[in-house]
Amino acid sequence: MIKIPFDPEFSQGAHNAVHVCLRIQPQEKVTLITDHACLEIAASIAAELDQLGSPYETFVLEDLAPRPLTDMPRPILDDMETSQVSIFAVVAQKNELRTRMQMTEVVNRRKIRHAHMVNIERRIMLEGMRADFKKVDALSVKVWEIATASHQVCARTEAGTDIVADLNPNYKWLKTSGIISPNKWGNLPGGEVFTTPGEVNGTFVIDGVVGDYLCAKYGDLCETPLTIHVEKNRLKEATSANRELQDEFWRYTHTDENSDRVGEFAIGTNIGLHGVIGNILQDEKIPGVHIAFGNPYGAHTGADWDCSTHIDVVGTRFDIWADDRQIMRAGEFLI
Repeated sequence: MIKIPFDPEFSQGAHNAVHVCLRIQPQEKVTLITDHACLEIAASIAAELDQLGSPYETFVLEDLAPRPLTDMPRPILDDMETSQVSIFAVVAQKNELRTRMQMTEVVNRRKIRHAHMVNIERRIMLEGMRADFKKVDALSVKVWEIATASHQVCARTEAGTDIVADLNPNYKWLKTSGIISPNKWGNLPGGEVFTTPGEVNGTFVIDGVVGDYLCAKYGDLCETPLTIHVEKNRLKEATSANRELQDEFWRYTHTDENSDRVGEFAIGTNIGLHGVIGNILQDEKIPGVHIAFGNPYGAHTGADWDCSTHIDVVGTRFDIWADDRQIMRAGEFLI
């Protein structure tokens, strides 16, 4: 249990997580995983679980192993084997993606309802986690229906993005709207529809954020966008006035043979969000397009390749077409 004071302003977002997004029942066991940076947020979630009466075990990463982790601590994985729900509220550290994959392997295998809250922070608890996730889910269903019937999605922005995603009919589109089911774990706050694309080509101007641990380091890229060029689903070029960002992003996307391959094409659907805050957990849910290089989440999309890395990139103010139907103009849905 986590018995520390927490900001009461967190309670609405914590209630959303427990009762709306995860729909936890009093008889269900929960594994709650956190770290020192997110203790107060985890405490607000624990308070909701206490009130509900659900049994749960709490784990603080730094109490079990040095950070950054090399492996997810065994007591956590063992506890998840007996849980129906898991919540992961931590701040990401460099080279820990593998440990999160170890955790989600248990989630996928046991079909646990899992809330992935990596880099959760105060502002997200007061903004994204207060969204009306039932409305976000209703919109996400509409986007999913349009996307699954489409052969191609095109996206453009005034900043210079002009990309075309040809879709593979053998790959599934997934809806992660914040309403989490046993079939697919989801980030919280939720709000996106995604697939593994067949092939992406074009230019993408990242004037939002980049993902993983680079997000905390570089934040909002409005002033120094990163412009990338993709050919036949592979990253061919990355340029920015911020040479450190440019070089570090390039190194990350060349970690292994598929780190430069587009593994995710997504449309953000959280209509409760209205601007970049410099945190990938929330910013990738902004209405618009984001793509990711690396791991394609093939266990869910059906992609038959894998990768040890995964990094999202987010732009802003998109025009989007699904085949010949325009579904977004300047970041506003038309459906």
